[in-house]
Amino acid sequence: MRKVVMVGGAGTVGKVLHDGLSDRYEMVTLDQEVPEWVENGVKVDATDEAELKRSIPEDTDILINLLTVSGEKDLKDTDEFMKMTRVHFISSFYLMRAAVELGIPKVIFASSNHTTDAYEEGGDSLLGREITVEDKPRSKGLYGVLKYASEQISEIISREEPGGPAVFNIRIGSVHADEEKDVQEDPRLMKTLLSHEDLVGLFEKAMESSRAGGTYYGVSDNPGKPWSIDNARSELGYEPKRNAEQVVRREGGQ
Repeated sequence: MRKVVMVGGAGTVGKVLHDGLSDRYEMVTLDQEVPEWVENGVKVDATDEAELKRSIPEDTDILINLLTVSGEKDLKDTDEFMKMTRVHFISSFYLMRAAVELGIPKVIFASSNHTTDAYEEGGDSLLGREITVEDKPRSKGLYGVLKYASEQISEIISREEPGGPAVFNIRIGSVHADEEKDVQEDPRLMKTLLSHEDLVGLFEKAMESSRAGGTYYGVSDNPGKPWSIDNARSELGYEPKRNAEQVVRREGGQ
């Protein structure tokens, strides 16, 4: 059973992945706090490079970067700016250096649709077509900028380091803990939802891929979705199973 280490894995995405994959992989969660549902977890401050590296098992097969932190007025307040940058960019660099030094063959980075959120409004693409990974990144805020910067630094290290890890960037749409409730209350989710089933399916396709890496949007096959999943289908074999409309029907008992 291969060992999968999720850094920042105590949140919603980490729990969904843990619950969906733990029967097929040895799942390890690293985070500042380790919740009760985690079977194999380690407390770690990912902004401390030495502590982070010590906490990653040497026999890790796949490293998943789920680090995130919320920020307010991060382009007006220096402390907030630095907090966001430490977690969303500098720690990504630390993770990649650890992967290289420990010989971990694959890194999956939980990127975000916010890398291109200037092209989307209310769940609708403003381009007159689905947004693709070929479109120039354009973000409304610091979060998306840092996510794209982390994609880039990870790809550079992967490419330039001899034997560097394969890097898969998943630009996640909307993942909610209580998706069946929230999708009925937020109209945007009808188009941007990445259902729990599809989140697990997409990440597992990346985990099992023999490709050298790639960048993909993570969204279910929702009618009117703003982002294209064509390359995830053709390159990874991703086949969405449950879209937002199906989530609503299940909630309604149909």
